[in-house]
Amino acid sequence: MAGDAPKIPGMLVGLTAITRRELLLAWKRPGDVLNPLFFFAMVCTLFPLAIGPSPAQLAFIGPGVLWVAALLASLLSLNSLFLSDYEDGSLEQLLVSAQPLPVLAIGKTLAHWVISGLPLVLISPLLAMTYRLPPGVMGVLMLTLFLGTISLSLLGSIGAALTVGLHRGTALLSLLILPLAMPVLLLGANTVSLAADNEAYATGIWALAAYAVVALSLAPYATSAALRINNE
Repeated sequence: MAGDAPKIPGMLVGLTAITRRELLLAWKRPGDVLNPLFFFAMVCTLFPLAIGPSPAQLAFIGPGVLWVAALLASLLSLNSLFLSDYEDGSLEQLLVSAQPLPVLAIGKTLAHWVISGLPLVLISPLLAMTYRLPPGVMGVLMLTLFLGTISLSLLGSIGAALTVGLHRGTALLSLLILPLAMPVLLLGANTVSLAADNEAYATGIWALAAYAVVALSLAPYATSAALRINNE
């Protein structure tokens, strides 16, 4: 009978399930969370020690250093986005799942952002204090990093899908993602610099938001296509 046919879970259920699974796995591997966070903190704190205590110079280089460190920290964990699934065979199960593959890709990317991107956003005000940035700039910094790290995770999912299982995939992943991430880096650092100089910065916020929306619209489908091509 038709009423006895198994029901396919809704997309929201699939999205929630894959995100929860990834977060639980990350809980068992705390290094996935701590490594990017420590890298971000170390890079940001080493620059003031090397350059000196000049407030004007620190405030001038601060936005660029914070954003470059955030970009590099985000790249650290991207290679493992699909690697464990590839090694234990669960990636093939994702490909044949009843759930749309783009939805599953969004779930894995969302979990990756919560693990590696959100901690960077939360700790950024503390590190910005070492660069003598005005208190009013902290909110702008957090907002730009919030939007920027989302875009970086979405872009990184494409590169991770293309390089999963490849030898020295981390180096290739960086070469693929860095050109696409340059607009995010430039917009984010420039927006924070404008805010620190008390100039209009709203355009940069809207541009970062638009970039995140475009990445959210296209990246899951590109990631899905890359995973299917890699599995053939």
